[in-house]
Amino acid sequence: MSTHTEVSEISSENPNTCLANIESTQTSPLEKNAVQLNALQRLCYPILLISALLTIGSAFYFDLNFGLCNVVFLLWAIAYLAICERLIPYEKEWHPTLAEWGRDGLYLVITMSGGALSVAAIYAIASVISPMHSVIPLWLEIPLALLLTSLGSYVFHRAGHEFTWLWRLHGIHHTVSKINVSNNALNHVLDVFGRRFLAQLPMLILGISQPALFIVSIFNTAQGYFAHANVDVRLGKLNYLVGGPEQHRLHHSLDIREAGHYSVDVPIWDLLFKSYFWKNGRTPNAVGIKNVTSFPPANAIFSNFLHPFVKKRNYFSTKNSS
Repeated sequence: MSTHTEVSEISSENPNTCLANIESTQTSPLEKNAVQLNALQRLCYPILLISALLTIGSAFYFDLNFGLCNVVFLLWAIAYLAICERLIPYEKEWHPTLAEWGRDGLYLVITMSGGALSVAAIYAIASVISPMHSVIPLWLEIPLALLLTSLGSYVFHRAGHEFTWLWRLHGIHHTVSKINVSNNALNHVLDVFGRRFLAQLPMLILGISQPALFIVSIFNTAQGYFAHANVDVRLGKLNYLVGGPEQHRLHHSLDIREAGHYSVDVPIWDLLFKSYFWKNGRTPNAVGIKNVTSFPPANAIFSNFLHPFVKKRNYFSTKNSS
């Protein structure tokens, strides 16, 4: 009885004491939001990789068409990363407008067409010169296919920055001053065709199987769009094993001394050929190209398609581009 009386007296004399103690044990809305955003930053990339594995597993288990699975995963990756961009943006100013989504959607159709043309050409050649069945086990085919596609893509991509006519093809991708999942598709159809062709031809000549090609293509799709996403995700030391947004933002830098990073899947070729410049905390001051007037506006899709074939007196040298 006396104890109850003492507690009552304390509560009546100090009404704010209990409230203060309760509030001190609660998490503020801002703190909760910060914890949730931090969790999303950590989970963004793993969730993308898990979805890639689920796509691959479903394709094999249900005997699905590889081409259809590629398209479905591509659309999923774009939608998922677009949501992540809104929740954990690296730069809010880099969000695409509705008009830019529409423009980039048209470029995506062009990009997919270029990829389809390269695949058709590859298989036409492979039907004549490559073996019918692979003699390499799948567990060995997958890393071999990954390294070969990465090397072919690296060579063509770097050439696109160092040779004038190829820069006319590739430079359209660098003209925008934003980097996001939407404008990853902003490419010249022949640039896409050339890179895919060079990446896949050696594998089919060696007789790499379609399952291995499918697995690597899903991984490359995930990496390509993840690296170009406007997300505040930091991979830390994983940047030396896989490509990511931190590296690719440097690739788009106006400062060519730190651009490099021509691989978006695995950075092994950048490391070997001295084009790897990322270090923890390094970010570009600005992205794009110095002379944007050397290309038609990004919205002028037909003009950009014709651009490599039209001579310009003021053509901006690739040596001074990013």
